[in-house]
Amino acid sequence: MSRIGRLPITIPNGVTVSQADGEVRVKGPKGQLAQRLPAGVTMEVSGPTVKFARADDSNKMRGVHGLARQLVANMVDGVTKGFTRVLEITGVGYRADARGNILWLTLGYSHPIAYQLPPGVTAKVDKQVTVTLEGSDRQLLGEVAAAVRGLRPPEPYKGKGVRYAGEHIRRKAGKAAAGASR
Repeated sequence: MSRIGRLPITIPNGVTVSQADGEVRVKGPKGQLAQRLPAGVTMEVSGPTVKFARADDSNKMRGVHGLARQLVANMVDGVTKGFTRVLEITGVGYRADARGNILWLTLGYSHPIAYQLPPGVTAKVDKQVTVTLEGSDRQLLGEVAAAVRGLRPPEPYKGKGVRYAGEHIRRKAGKAAAGASR
């Protein structure tokens, strides 16, 4: 058995988990999410727990078994607590501003960038250089954070750009340091 796939998911109070036509629906205080179950994986809701089983013991099915369980566990966590992702902006003149569901970013280009946040994701900006993204769908939140980081990824010489909080950027020596070693 998959070590992750065989673990049951405990459903907290105020959360409902249902299944219809191979799709799992989770409803809670922070919204509702839906996810399609992979073929060959079955879900059983019994009281306050959810358990998963797989059709056979093939290598692919074992991996999908754990994946299905973790996707539903993330959905349950998302509708109860929610998820956050923090981005840090480094660079002279680089800043961000959140107005409604649009994130305005000034990242050294000739124009500010207006990034439209998808429904279900909100942004808060602290001190113009720290962006906190929040949402109940972990997968969507990760995609949005990666897209915002991709607008100006951190560069290795001065470290300027958008990075995840706690991300370490390996720095390179510039031309002056390379010429001094001769």
